[in-house]
Amino acid sequence: MDWTTSLKAFLALAWAAYVVVLVIWVLLQKRPPEATISWILVLALVPYLGFFIFYFFGPQRLRKQQIRRLNNRVAMYVSDDLQALKERTLHAPAELRQLAQLSAITTGIYPCSGQAVQLLCSGAQTFDAIEHAIHQARHHVHLEYYIYEPDQTGMRLRDALIQKAREGVQVRLLVDALGSKNLNKTFVQPMLDAGIAFARFHDTRFGRRWRPVINYRSHRKIVVVDGSVAFTGGVNVTDEEDTRIRADAYHDVHVRLQGNPAFWLQVVFLEDWAYANDQPLSECIACVQDYLPVSPTGPFDVQVQTSGPNNPAEPIHRSYVQAIHNARSRVWLTTPYFVPSEAAMMALTNAALAGVDVQVLVPERSDSLLVTLAARSYFDELIEAGVKVWEYKAGMLHSKTLVVDDDLGCIGTANFDLRSFRLNYEVGVAVFGTPFNSDLAAQFERDLRQSRRVPTHRHIPFRQRLAEAVMRLFSPML
Repeated sequence: MDWTTSLKAFLALAWAAYVVVLVIWVLLQKRPPEATISWILVLALVPYLGFFIFYFFGPQRLRKQQIRRLNNRVAMYVSDDLQALKERTLHAPAELRQLAQLSAITTGIYPCSGQAVQLLCSGAQTFDAIEHAIHQARHHVHLEYYIYEPDQTGMRLRDALIQKAREGVQVRLLVDALGSKNLNKTFVQPMLDAGIAFARFHDTRFGRRWRPVINYRSHRKIVVVDGSVAFTGGVNVTDEEDTRIRADAYHDVHVRLQGNPAFWLQVVFLEDWAYANDQPLSECIACVQDYLPVSPTGPFDVQVQTSGPNNPAEPIHRSYVQAIHNARSRVWLTTPYFVPSEAAMMALTNAALAGVDVQVLVPERSDSLLVTLAARSYFDELIEAGVKVWEYKAGMLHSKTLVVDDDLGCIGTANFDLRSFRLNYEVGVAVFGTPFNSDLAAQFERDLRQSRRVPTHRHIPFRQRLAEAVMRLFSPML
């Protein structure tokens, strides 16, 4: 046997050993089968280099926070609100009560009542409302963002925070290290000099930790002012979403909440702040009375929802699927990234086949070509089942909303895709009742006027159809 034959035999054995080790490693993660198979397929085709790809970009076991201890501890502060809500909802539809229970059990966050719930229909409305609330702050301002850019919008908000900090208001800003990677020392230092507390979620830089966290991002957008007013939704801090600056800004929506929904969004922020700063949970519990004032019972019934890789129950995913299954008249979904799980896809098509008015609105072209192709691979199956699929043509659609029947409206940070359902830390609110549902439905109908319905028979080139099919194969990794 010459050395060439020996080398080939050695490489074949080494590749076989590599595949065996990698397969066992991936299998032990106990991820959904489609994601497991996708990872095995990709990494087996990238010998040796695949090990490092999976090491840095594959699933990781994160330190779980004992959030139920915190949530159960603070729940007693809103016991009167819970009791009033329980009495008021005795005659609510069973489906809504079950949905609230599902969210409460999987997140440890209880339903609450809000004094005001306001839909903000653009980046301009959102930033104006947030800046007004910050101007009114007297005790503290807490902010958590996936993307915070050091552009005109970011500087304007930063300067408002600096001004409040100099007035004695406590300000904390938590940003995702990857999404807000452009925040450099020059931009951050004036905030630190003013006394603003600043932290990054899951630092991606080498040397900060042995295995940097690349995938598990805080995709949340939260602002809480004095524990009584809060904001969440899809709008990041960037000129790209600020129609006051750019006429071609992303189309997005946000929500302003007043009352006890702010209480629970504050809890979410405090958990993330403690985690990002490696702060003992006991310290977070010790400070809840200072930052969690209880508001009087209000007329809006709200369920704050969270999900993340530290919660295998996938609460937001479960809630959306359950809500769609419960639908009797309509399901109107808006999402910038549509890469559904098998369960979510089944829920949408089942509802349409059962006669429910199911409509899905996505951007004509998202800011990710791969995700656009993956999303379109589902169109034929949706349309065949009776789902109306629309593509938004007036720019980049970034809204994330769900309208079910006449009494449920959901808005938040989660896209209708596997990354949001399983990999990212997300937050949102489900509002029960007609008023907010009507507002979301009206916004959906306005957006349809700037959209094109995807025809029943799509005539697309073979090359595009093949690209869509390939991207669907790898959709669990997108």
